[in-house]
Amino acid sequence: MMWTERTVTRAGVRLTCRDWHPHATATDSAATPVVLLHGLAGHAGEWDAAAAHLAPHHRVVAVDQRGHGASERRPADVSRAAYVADVRAVCEQLGLHRPVLVGQSLGGHTSMLTAAAHPDLVRGLVLVDAGAAAGDPGTAEEIGSWLDSWPVPFPSPAAARDFLTGQGLNGEVWAAGLEQRADGWHPRFERSVMVAAISENSTRDWWPQWRAVRCPALLVVGEKGIIPPAESVRMLDSADPSTRMTAVSVPNSGHDVHLDQPAVLHGLLSDFLATLA
Repeated sequence: MMWTERTVTRAGVRLTCRDWHPHATATDSAATPVVLLHGLAGHAGEWDAAAAHLAPHHRVVAVDQRGHGASERRPADVSRAAYVADVRAVCEQLGLHRPVLVGQSLGGHTSMLTAAAHPDLVRGLVLVDAGAAAGDPGTAEEIGSWLDSWPVPFPSPAAARDFLTGQGLNGEVWAAGLEQRADGWHPRFERSVMVAAISENSTRDWWPQWRAVRCPALLVVGEKGIIPPAESVRMLDSADPSTRMTAVSVPNSGHDVHLDQPAVLHGLLSDFLATLA
């Protein structure tokens, strides 16, 4: 099963999506919508394996978020509110009725904020190594320094895969997010946009937004990810008591749970979606 590229435009910003059931309607068995949101410096293709797993039974849309992939490269607004408004626009323009939002890292944070701001929009929420605590004040600078260390342009996809694998990433998937230019292979994002996009996360915590979530939620954290156990426990303890919340730690996984342990995550997603049927 293949996806179809769809374009959504909001406030002049172009968003590109991979739609795995573009002609589904609300009466189709495959129409139960799932929206997949990647993390910082990522791209929609990170979710291809998950989308292929879910697509036989669900309409699946993976979004290149603003500043990433095939979407608007240099958006003027990279606030958390802008990312949330984008998700709403994707749902409205593509006819996604009460989707389940699945987001990793920054995409998980966007998913959480969307569920909090628009409770009538979201049917369920899956946060993959994402939480409600304030980010470390040095995160933006660290991200910038890390991106500066990339030997761009890469001479070939193979060279990119080797370097990114050496960074502890899934080199195959991350390299798939590059684009070829005359002088070699480049990331499909701007370093300055990535730094700006993550900066707001460190300005405050997001516990009020987490407590405003009213849909069932699954928290999936990597055993070696960035969300400490204490944060997951606090999220479970501070959630609205009438809302079903579950947390799972995935062994032998880092921050990119969807790439490190895809089969485990796919099973968790299927089980969670079954409880919402």
